[in-house]
Amino acid sequence: MVDSQSQTSLFAPEKQVLGLPDADIEYQPGYLVDDQAWALYDTLLAETDWQQERITLYGKTHDVPRLSCWMGDAGLDYGYSNMRMQVVPWNQELRALQQQLRCDTGHPFNSVLVNLYRDGQDSNGWHSDDEPELGTNPVIASVSLGAARDFHLRHKTRKDLRQSISLEHGSLLLMSGTTQHCWQHHVPKRAQAAQRINLTFRYVDNR
Repeated sequence: MVDSQSQTSLFAPEKQVLGLPDADIEYQPGYLVDDQAWALYDTLLAETDWQQERITLYGKTHDVPRLSCWMGDAGLDYGYSNMRMQVVPWNQELRALQQQLRCDTGHPFNSVLVNLYRDGQDSNGWHSDDEPELGTNPVIASVSLGAARDFHLRHKTRKDLRQSISLEHGSLLLMSGTTQHCWQHHVPKRAQAAQRINLTFRYVDNR
């Protein structure tokens, strides 16, 4: 369960620390104020060059069950799940949010995966963000906009360890340390869910 005991933090007093073994996960509802969050949501929904990616699993190719856009610094193409995404330049709004996150967390994010969940049928399967270009202990900052969606976690080797949290509009989920090595996460389908945009900021090193 979420451990909301008082702890020293950049996000105090609202930050919640998930007391999970082999993980460093912090959740802050209301990281973006409501007006800022809805303005960003509306801009991204209308102006993002949404792409329908295709994924090949077990020899079969399928549409990814969401729309996406990979944005970041020049030259930072990114691959995961047998896909290769071409980077597009930052827009003004996400560049500003990148700088805000860098300042608040101390992590040098240089890219963001923007996902549009069009309804409750769009989802994200079990996975870890552990691609080699993300480094030894990847730090992922996930900002949610629009409809709240469930976010499930499961330990890779201890089947008894699971966690679920609702990612609310304007919230920030920060995953660091050994989280990506030891845990998987996913966003399951949810009947009658409205549209949601998720922003996962990360640092990519393609050298």
